[in-house]
Amino acid sequence: MTGTTETASVKAAAGAATAPAPAPAPRPARLWRGATPWLFLLAPLALLIVFTYAPIANMIAYSFTDWDEVSPELRWTGAENYAELFTRPELFEVFWVSGYYLAASVVQIVAALYFATILSFNVRFRNFFKGVLFFPYLINGVAIGFVFLYFFQDGGTLDSVLGLLGVQTDHAWLGTPASANTSLAAVSVWRYLGLNFVLFLGAIQSIPGELYEAAELDGANRWHQFRHIIAPGIKPVLSLTVILSISGSLSVFEIPYIMTGGATGTETFVIQTVKLAFQFNKTGLASAAAIVLLLIVLAVTWVQRRLAPDDKVDLV
Repeated sequence: MTGTTETASVKAAAGAATAPAPAPAPRPARLWRGATPWLFLLAPLALLIVFTYAPIANMIAYSFTDWDEVSPELRWTGAENYAELFTRPELFEVFWVSGYYLAASVVQIVAALYFATILSFNVRFRNFFKGVLFFPYLINGVAIGFVFLYFFQDGGTLDSVLGLLGVQTDHAWLGTPASANTSLAAVSVWRYLGLNFVLFLGAIQSIPGELYEAAELDGANRWHQFRHIIAPGIKPVLSLTVILSISGSLSVFEIPYIMTGGATGTETFVIQTVKLAFQFNKTGLASAAAIVLLLIVLAVTWVQRRLAPDDKVDLV
């Protein structure tokens, strides 16, 4: 009986070995299967082309004309707009204002990393503090601009709070270039701290918990855990945050435009570009300025990635 069973098993195995391979799917089915992912991508790609790449192509075309946004005709001027940009140094002097926001971004990154590290551990009311830190990023930028416009005005909220603390001041917070830019940069720190905080918190929480347990068994304190576990583990996210902070510092627009309109020495390159286009009707020159800003941001990003490449981090 056992021999019969073994013979049947051998015959079955031999039959399976000699069985023909399944027939390939028909050609229309294979073509449809290959085209399915592109059908899902069709709508987002169409939106991306219509609302991103097409406007960029139009802006590049406008940068080589003297279009005033009113005339139906476009006169080709070649590289005259770019020549005018680089022969008028006052157009690039506004980049000094970006230094205030660049310094503020350093404070913002350090504060976001500090709070993300603290709240990644088991502390009381951490969910409440997470919401408090992230909430400003959810508020509309126009609303933030108007709120802080009243906050910094003479006799406003800030002066009232300082008066309650016994500090009397007649300082015009938005009255001088240094004070105004410092105040606006502080508002940007408050506004975007939550975004960096969430990025850092997500990166920290993705680190395996076994590493912290092993570090505690070896007698490592919180500083040692941050230095040898957290800092190497979030390096890619930290690099991304630095890139976003630098590009954001160079292209600040929303807060200074709403609060001061670029007055009192707070005009940024983007505000200047908007004024060239819509106030002085120099759309061609403004388009050239926007292209130059895009190239500057790309160049700064490339340099930053060359200086601090994203090496693969393996903590396990």
